[in-house]
Amino acid sequence: MNHQNEHLHLTTLGLSLATLPLLAGLVMMETIKQDWLVWGEESEEIFRGDRLPLLNFPHD
Repeated sequence: MNHQNEHLHLTTLGLSLATLPLLAGLVMMETIKQDWLVWGEESEEIFRGDRLPLLNFPHD
């Protein structure tokens, strides 16, 4: 019985130690995703057509 109890405690300790890095990784991935979305929207604004100069083409 003592061996099973020790195994249970090691499993619980391992899961407890692994939880914080996992949650931190998920938060970091969400933050990076949001940053990429913002950067994508900003790049769309840069290359949007209403900001480009009008070119005068000669009419035939």
